[in-house]
Amino acid sequence: MNCFADIPGLQVGHAQHFAAATGCTVVITPAGAVCGVDQRGGAPGTRETDLLRPMHLVEQVHAVLLTGGSAFGLAAADGVMRWLEEHGIGFDTGVARVPIVPAAVLFDLAVGRADVRPDAALGYAACENAASGADRCRDGSIGAGTGATVGKALGPAAAMKGGLGQALLPAQPGVWVGALVAVNCWGDVIDPNTGQILAGARKLPDGGFADTMSLLPKLAGRFAGGGNTVIGIVATNAGLSKEAANKVAQMAHNGLARTIRPAHTMFDGDTIFALSTETKTPGNPTVIGALAAEAMARAVVNAVQQATGLAGIPAMQDLAQLNPE
Repeated sequence: MNCFADIPGLQVGHAQHFAAATGCTVVITPAGAVCGVDQRGGAPGTRETDLLRPMHLVEQVHAVLLTGGSAFGLAAADGVMRWLEEHGIGFDTGVARVPIVPAAVLFDLAVGRADVRPDAALGYAACENAASGADRCRDGSIGAGTGATVGKALGPAAAMKGGLGQALLPAQPGVWVGALVAVNCWGDVIDPNTGQILAGARKLPDGGFADTMSLLPKLAGRFAGGGNTVIGIVATNAGLSKEAANKVAQMAHNGLARTIRPAHTMFDGDTIFALSTETKTPGNPTVIGALAAEAMARAVVNAVQQATGLAGIPAMQDLAQLNPE
């Protein structure tokens, strides 16, 4: 069972430009949700993350946006805000309802077209799709994962296709923990159970995987940085305080560390949000955080397994005959 959108209180929608190889994914919380964030990569692009700190006023968010387009893609949040305002969703200031929409971006400008990025119209379209339920449970090359790639230590020519992945785990009867992630990492994606490389930097022209970790001593001072960043959301319908949600976001990064080698590099802006959609059933942040890390690891694997080749970049499905060396 992998549908992140099955968590009560969430609506998930995607919009994308396949020809330009970019897109965005929105998670709407119509009744509001407690939110935390943890950012660990060296090159982040984010919006409205300061207000998620426990000491700050706002306790709930109304949507979280994951988007391609590098810093340009933050413009898609304007469309999300417009859609929410039109539907009467937002923080009541007394004179207007202001939707609270944290966002994070990944760099996909080197894939497809660099001059076409997610904008307000695409963010609005993602909200419309969330409301209709279109593609709510779909993985792979969709939404924020449309232009995602992995394994870029040897440059973009040797990279493989990343994508959007999700996973859902039971915490207790009626309580779920899920993860949704756009996998666009500099490192390789591995199977955490076997250590086998699933998608990553390839040896050219012979084929096979180069194994980024084994390359590191040889690449000192000659890194092909590329454009990267893994961005994701973990969520539960258990009740969490703002402090606990931030802790869960922190623990969820363990899922990236298990499946991406190396993770959290200076070339990545890895950012994970954590949502709690209800308060009736108190959640234990240790339990929720541990399950969030496991869900995130599974979602990363699902992302590369379900990705399809795009813009000349092969996916795991295309190279199924390869065995890591």
